[in-house]
Amino acid sequence: MAKTAKKSGDQKGALMGALATTAAVWVVRKAITAAWTRATGKVPPTDPSDPKVSVIETLGWAVIAGASIEATRLFAARVTSRRARTAGEPAES
Repeated sequence: MAKTAKKSGDQKGALMGALATTAAVWVVRKAITAAWTRATGKVPPTDPSDPKVSVIETLGWAVIAGASIEATRLFAARVTSRRARTAGEPAES
């Protein structure tokens, strides 16, 4: 029975981690899109084959978005795993 409870807790933790990561990435994506639009006066490029968008602009957006989103995923995963570990530890008296 303890195995089932632990497995259920692991699944719950994984689900919470996935939800937290998704929410964090969504917020960061909105923030960097707004910052890009404010800084450049244009919306971020979405079609890399669009001849109206320069290669430099497309690469710039790709680097900024990629680094920001991956860093967010990393930090969200670390925070949720740290919280899951501390939640599973017995309370000290």
